[in-house]
Amino acid sequence: MDFLTLLQVLDSTVRLAIPLLLACLAGLYSERAGIFDIGLEGKMLAAAMAAGAFAAISGNVWIGLLAGIGASMVLSVLHGLASITFRGNQLISGVAINMLAAGITVLIAQDLFRQGGRTPSLTDDGRWTGLELPFALGPKDVETGGTRLSEMISTASPVNQFYSELISGHSLLVYIAIAFVPLTWWVLYRTRFGLRLRAVGENPASVDTAGISVVRLRYTAVLICGVLCGVAGAYLATGLQAGFIKDMTAGRGFVALAALIFAKWRPWYALWACLLFGLLQAIAVRFQSIEVGGLTIPVQFMEALPYILTVVILAGFVGRAIPPKAGGEPYVKER
Repeated sequence: MDFLTLLQVLDSTVRLAIPLLLACLAGLYSERAGIFDIGLEGKMLAAAMAAGAFAAISGNVWIGLLAGIGASMVLSVLHGLASITFRGNQLISGVAINMLAAGITVLIAQDLFRQGGRTPSLTDDGRWTGLELPFALGPKDVETGGTRLSEMISTASPVNQFYSELISGHSLLVYIAIAFVPLTWWVLYRTRFGLRLRAVGENPASVDTAGISVVRLRYTAVLICGVLCGVAGAYLATGLQAGFIKDMTAGRGFVALAALIFAKWRPWYALWACLLFGLLQAIAVRFQSIEVGGLTIPVQFMEALPYILTVVILAGFVGRAIPPKAGGEPYVKER
């Protein structure tokens, strides 16, 4: 594998890791506050359908993004009502959200567009396009009838290749998602809100004793989770792909949960964990026909490889991962 091919694999890694990273950070906020959320998959799916539908109707990707966030937050409020207000089982609530999203997204898309449960293909302003950073090689450098962009990059210096191929050319949501990592670290570990959020996931009774509302903090965490899942779903439908299709999340919400456990509920570790899982997906997508000793590895195995390795990594390399002590338990205020 030459250097340029490696850069292309890493570029795909970043793009595929972004929805995982956003969903992982969403789960991080929720679970740090003591609300386990296995409904990340359903929220992303609902957001992807809403973003794809509204972007197709309006032709504006920003409207699609807002619609995706709105759809995800509706499901977040439902999860909050079931888990916080009515003190129901958080795992069952998450499963219900996943099942609801899986059915209703296809139903609404079919009713609106009559295309077999998918939205029309997005073009122009309905999609997120790549941003060309200063001094990076891009379409603007290609002259009419001249050298193609791929040829220009292949003859550039390694530093220029790295900058143009891997750092530049991503959509705005990619840079926003990466910026959320240090922001999340700062919020959780350098602000009063973050201290209270972590405390309510460890010992909500002590937080309540200090005169701080446990319910308000947990609802805030659930709503932040909804916003991040909404951005993740919108990126899937309007950035990574050009529209919504049935079950397009393809288990990414569960992989994000696995990355969260692998990262031991820490923002910077979450980034590296999601990049690792993104790399596994990028390898599976790019190298679908591999021959080893004259034996061709089936495409189906390569497609399943990321999920197989996810289980292997969780089973053998995580070590002792201790979740928040009050996670999954409804808080009942003592009289």
